[in-house]
Amino acid sequence: MATGRSLAALSSSRAARPGPLRPVAWTPRAVSAARAAPAPDHARRLVAEFDPAVPLEAAVTPPSGWYTDAEFLQLELDRVFLRGWQAVGHIWQVKNPNDFFTGRLGNIEFVICRDPSGNLHAFHNVCRHHASLLACGSGQKTCFQCPYHGWTYGLDGSLLKATRISGIKNFNKNDFGLVPIKVATWGPFVLARFDDESTEGDASDVVGDEWLGSASELLSANGIDTSLPHICRREYIINCNWKVFCDNYLDGGYHVPYAHGALASGLQLQSYETFTYERVSVQRCESAPSDSDGFERLGTKALYAFVYPNFMINRYGPWIDTNLAVPLGSTKCKVVFDYFLDKSLLDDLNFIERSLKDSEQVQMEDIALCEGVQRGLESPAYSIGRYAPSVEMAMHHFHSLLHTNLSG
Repeated sequence: MATGRSLAALSSSRAARPGPLRPVAWTPRAVSAARAAPAPDHARRLVAEFDPAVPLEAAVTPPSGWYTDAEFLQLELDRVFLRGWQAVGHIWQVKNPNDFFTGRLGNIEFVICRDPSGNLHAFHNVCRHHASLLACGSGQKTCFQCPYHGWTYGLDGSLLKATRISGIKNFNKNDFGLVPIKVATWGPFVLARFDDESTEGDASDVVGDEWLGSASELLSANGIDTSLPHICRREYIINCNWKVFCDNYLDGGYHVPYAHGALASGLQLQSYETFTYERVSVQRCESAPSDSDGFERLGTKALYAFVYPNFMINRYGPWIDTNLAVPLGSTKCKVVFDYFLDKSLLDDLNFIERSLKDSEQVQMEDIALCEGVQRGLESPAYSIGRYAPSVEMAMHHFHSLLHTNLSG
């Protein structure tokens, strides 16, 4: 019987079992290897249903399964989000020694911190003892103490204290520090990459070229400025795939006159233009004359930069705001908005309040649009769509980049 053979095999394996196992250090290489599983056939078929080589005027959009399928999202996490530089926060969150903030991307829990000497670090936010999360939220700490069993780590990741381990064998505390993540800054943004095993040296001198490519100089020249103080953060949970939000951003202002009446009145939509680079697309638009009361939230020109795969930088008037679309599931995402303002206007509370109110109105309108699109994508009536060739170049560029990563 099968049961008999299983018991015999089990008995044999016990008899041949070697002596005590020595602990194996958890390294970034081991983390990378764990992500190297082949793509499921179903997800690979969905990738193949989009052909980026078809000219824009004849192209069809990716199939609805790109926006609804759980296996497809897992492929995106493995091949898009956990490869290359990813925006995870801004420098004002770790401005001072001992500052920290935490985050999550897929199944990666991370913590970014600045040690007492001012050095920036990033680690997997997981205790090496029994896997408890170490920190939550943001703030200041002189060390990370596990809330489960009290193991304590320095802000440089070293294990400082392992409680109640008398009698333990084959244990070297230097093997049980926090698992590092590569971290760097560009302008006011904090970036991490989860596929880089190197931890030595400062990556900030090359991250601009790696993250932004030839668009780096353009963005630097258009006011992506570290001197603008952070004003506030707003987070939205949206019942749509993360790419629905990105697509909405990348339609070249197509939806603006239909969905954002107040915003449209402040823009000269006929001036809209789009440029694409290696991993970045930039949309630019001139603003309409100011209101009769002189309120000029948008300034004279607006620049909207999309940094693949999920980060948006908006520069207009005295403002920078950023949007980070983080997948929470195949049909749900979190979008994080951060607002930065020119120092000269920090005391103008009326201007700040009115600007944020106008921005909030646009976000509410976009959320309604995105959730409606998601419901349509899940309908049996929809499979693929078409691009408007004169305006949706950036969206097609985004889909083509995804196809390249997902096919690799």
